[in-house]
Amino acid sequence: MLHLQQINLKQMNKLTLKRILTCLLFISAFTAWAQERGTLSGTISLSDNTAAENISVALKGTSYGTISDSEGHYEIKGIKAGNYVLRIAAIGITTVEEYISVVAGQTEIRNFNLSQNQQQLDEIVIDNSTNKFTKTKSDIVAKMPLKDIENPQVYNTITSEVLKQQVVTNFDDALKNAPGLDKLWESTGRAGDGAGYFSLRGFAVQPTMVNGVPGLTNGSPDPQNIETIDIIKGPSGTLFGSSLISYGGLINITTKRPYETFGGNVSYTGGTYGLNRFTLDVNTPVGTSEKTFVRLNAAYHTENSFQDAGFRRSMFVAPSLVYKANDRLSFFVNTEFYNGRSTNQTSLFLDRGSRLRVNNIDELGYDNKRSYTSNDLYMDTPSVNIQAQMNYKLSDQWTSQTILSRSSAKSEGYYSYLYEGTSTVEGLAGQLALPYDGGVVLARYITKQNSETYGTDIQQNFIGDFKIGNMRNRVVAGLDYFNKVIQNNNSGYVGNGYIYIGDNLPQFTAIVTGAGFSNAGLGDDTGILTQAGTDALLTSSPSYASKANQEVFSAYVSDVLNFTPALSAMASLRVDRFSNDASNQTTFSPKFGLVYQPILDKLSIFANYMNGFINTTPTTNRINGIERAITLDPEQANQFEAGIKANLFNNKVTGSVSYYQTKVSDLVYSRQIERLNNDNTVGIPDLINYQDGGQTNKGIEFALTANPVEGLNIIIGYSYNDSELTLGDADFKNRRPESAGPQNLANLWGSYKFNGGFLNGFGLGFGGNYASENKIMNRNIAGQFILPEYTVINASAFYNIDAFTLTLKMDNITDKDYYKGWSTISPQKPRIFAANLSYNF
Repeated sequence: MLHLQQINLKQMNKLTLKRILTCLLFISAFTAWAQERGTLSGTISLSDNTAAENISVALKGTSYGTISDSEGHYEIKGIKAGNYVLRIAAIGITTVEEYISVVAGQTEIRNFNLSQNQQQLDEIVIDNSTNKFTKTKSDIVAKMPLKDIENPQVYNTITSEVLKQQVVTNFDDALKNAPGLDKLWESTGRAGDGAGYFSLRGFAVQPTMVNGVPGLTNGSPDPQNIETIDIIKGPSGTLFGSSLISYGGLINITTKRPYETFGGNVSYTGGTYGLNRFTLDVNTPVGTSEKTFVRLNAAYHTENSFQDAGFRRSMFVAPSLVYKANDRLSFFVNTEFYNGRSTNQTSLFLDRGSRLRVNNIDELGYDNKRSYTSNDLYMDTPSVNIQAQMNYKLSDQWTSQTILSRSSAKSEGYYSYLYEGTSTVEGLAGQLALPYDGGVVLARYITKQNSETYGTDIQQNFIGDFKIGNMRNRVVAGLDYFNKVIQNNNSGYVGNGYIYIGDNLPQFTAIVTGAGFSNAGLGDDTGILTQAGTDALLTSSPSYASKANQEVFSAYVSDVLNFTPALSAMASLRVDRFSNDASNQTTFSPKFGLVYQPILDKLSIFANYMNGFINTTPTTNRINGIERAITLDPEQANQFEAGIKANLFNNKVTGSVSYYQTKVSDLVYSRQIERLNNDNTVGIPDLINYQDGGQTNKGIEFALTANPVEGLNIIIGYSYNDSELTLGDADFKNRRPESAGPQNLANLWGSYKFNGGFLNGFGLGFGGNYASENKIMNRNIAGQFILPEYTVINASAFYNIDAFTLTLKMDNITDKDYYKGWSTISPQKPRIFAANLSYNF
């Protein structure tokens, strides 16, 4: 078997080398072509000599065009020699047109200094930054335009530039660039919560927000349409509600938007384990009115698992449109269609009801190349996300924003998991009068999923920027309606064999074979790992139909009040009316913040109080066999945080350091209590729900992005999280929650690009992630299972030549065995190599 694996590895390496050589040949051919054409470049600045970003630069009547970057620089390559009219355009400035001549093989340089109303220009100049790894202003985090240094809330932004340099082909890898965030569970694809789970400030969270409104998925979001990812820290119920976020915060995806000129990108990525990924990004104006712009992003992805079985296939298409009716009214429509098919990632569920037999990876002795599944048992996870936004400028001070969002996520196929169940095999051994010496036994359970979740969200926001006396007010007042419907036709779970991890496989095989399970313990029986064999088992657990409906009506207001230019306060309040098929609840959620800037726009000291909540539904207590309905109050989380933010050297160095403490009260949990019948036989256990649980999470976070010298960009992050269940179930009390993840996390990525000389266009990247040990099982009865600490190192090399970029990336250079988990054990990828060739036009 090892020999075959070595042959397969050699074949994959040869195939990868052929792809790289082909890419180099393409580059050589296009270099010769580029020499027959000219280049236009320059810098656009504002009247105060600061750089102007996001300015449209186009050759009128042609498809040649671009937009200025964060340094105000623009460049258009591959222009056919001739005479043109250069057009500079943006909202809030007078359009500039100038005649130019382009000569083959030469670069024409044209610089522009624009005069305009500064307040209008704020709409288009997102960030005058040379730091490619950060954005210092957001319209989504506070639901109004607000600079990071003015915001009393901590958030981290992962930019598309980082994703390009790291050859990121999946959403999970993108999130490795955020401090205080760590993966708990792989995406399972199962109904309702099939997206990946992540620990954020010690609380479990999933990616559920797109452009600040709900975007449902049962899979893993494709990174192709991502402009930025915002990791918004702390309980954020005041502005974002409770249905789709967590007490630790939320993960928001900001999508790419159409712009005013023709341009785009095509790329191919190939790598180990059968990775093939093709992407497309095309933007173009429509007609000659200069009012309508469309953009298409698409990706096709195939990849095999590093284990003995497993795969992922997906197709993603994301058309978007911007229509500017006039200077006051504009529309933005974003649509995303995703169709994914994959086997669910191997996760070993530990026994939660009895004492653990093993307490760490070494004692377990698991071969992480074994998947214990087959490629015949897969899940389809199609999803649709449609958003339409209308912005209307009511006056110089007020803007109306109307958003309609509609999304759906399906799960169709087979979901299985492996659950430790040694006692079952011990019972079989006793029935068969066979000896049993131990080892870890996991029972395979499987269900056929057929479920769909629909989400509808309607928001109406009024965003204002005005003065009362000498005090500036920036206000958002909004109404929000969210509706979620879950239509479920899943089968129940059935047993589908056993898995043995231990030193006495013949003994175990004799037990399961004697019990009639054939080779189920080896995971090699084709009868139980095929669709036909599984469907036969599922006849004993037919599907049943159910439907759940949830509605939330909300109103909120938030005001950032500047007492002076350096001192501001944020006050916010939300009222939330939650209803489902069984109950109604009303919840209030406040938020306060204070910011003082001792050095205006460069250094701020901040503090915040933030609230989050979870609306609970009525449930049933079973006592002495009698069931009684009970009503529960909403859970509440309250955070206090204080820290410092910096934005130095014209955005070249940005960062924050903060201390936070989040206390959760009225936590709901349930407990089963054994009950004896009158004849002293064991009866149906009582099931009692309690709402007296409590949890305290506290810690420090540090984040830094820097561009200390030209060409050098750095991301550094560190977090320390101390979490404890202070009240509640005795099995967990005074212990670290299993959802808290590692106590210490660190991330680093740095890249340097040469901008002159012999190495012009060549660059290198280097970084990685560190995580301390992780108590994925931490209970008084079961004991502890601890995943070891790890450090994973990654590196890349890239080369730009004209419109082409070739990037080589290697992840997990040292081939480190490491694991994630949340009462589960999930092996992570070994050494991975990828090569990307992209062409910009």
